[in-house]
Amino acid sequence: MDRFIHQKNLELFQQQLAESNPTKDRERHNMLLRLLAEEEAKEQKKTLDS
Repeated sequence: MDRFIHQKNLELFQQQLAESNPTKDRERHNMLLRLLAEEEAKEQKKTLDS
């Protein structure tokens, strides 16, 4: 279940980043970049812990 949620979060953040306009809403764009980076870090941490 955690893997499913993780994958859906990655897909959502990537989609929203692709649709965002950093020149119009830089704060939202930066937040999405941060959330995506945090989600990707979770994946790497799980890989290293295994």
